[in-house]
Amino acid sequence: MTRIQKMSLDYHFKVEQESGSFMHAFFGFNGTAGVWRVSAVKSELPSTFKAYRHQQHRWTCGAANLFRKMGWEIVTNKGVSIWKKWHLLYSFLFVRRVIAPILTFLFYCVVIPLSAMVPEVHIPVWGLVYIPTAITVMNAIRNPGSLHLMPFWILFENVMSMHRMRAALTGLLETAHVNDWVVTEKVGDLVKDDFDVPLLEPLKPTECVERIYIPELLLALYLLICASYDYVLGSQTYFMYIYLQALAFIVLGFGFVGMKTPCS
Repeated sequence: MTRIQKMSLDYHFKVEQESGSFMHAFFGFNGTAGVWRVSAVKSELPSTFKAYRHQQHRWTCGAANLFRKMGWEIVTNKGVSIWKKWHLLYSFLFVRRVIAPILTFLFYCVVIPLSAMVPEVHIPVWGLVYIPTAITVMNAIRNPGSLHLMPFWILFENVMSMHRMRAALTGLLETAHVNDWVVTEKVGDLVKDDFDVPLLEPLKPTECVERIYIPELLLALYLLICASYDYVLGSQTYFMYIYLQALAFIVLGFGFVGMKTPCS
């Protein structure tokens, strides 16, 4: 999971921020301004899948809620050019923070598996292969040493898109959990080391039952049904991908990622 996070963060720092700075445009804010000690990087990673879910919920929900609350103020602001307003509202907030997680989940985890059971549904090759491949290459272009991890990154991001979609809708619609703020449990909270500032006491290991994530397992069941149907009764077009995606949901559904695994 550390290598997968590195790929996503490298795109943020090396592509989004550098291009935004070069064009004098808006880009994502991060509290540390991208300045890290090498020894601190590992300590700041989420220690469990649950912690990572909370972190991604905050980031996605916050951006979607910002789009809702600040959209009109940005439109009417006279100190910002029309081009920058368009970039900020449409590209930066609406497309990347709201539409992207919703589209990713619905397309890769719902539509493609369902199309295996409904032969009348035809997905054009440009939408199934060309565009996703281009997006994947753009995210990995600054990490040539991690190209072999791209399949795992894709499967992992598809799982996370379910949570990001829910977070985006929560922020956009301002539902009951829009102001939920759960501090991310970091690796540094679990490992004692010689730091200048004492670390918090490590949390007690979570019970096994709390490591089971029902939404992921339900999606895995749905994907297994679709893949099996495609393999036995369908055209055998998508079953390999759907089986792999189901496996990813199962692995994450039982919490087998992070520093603490089930029953540890």
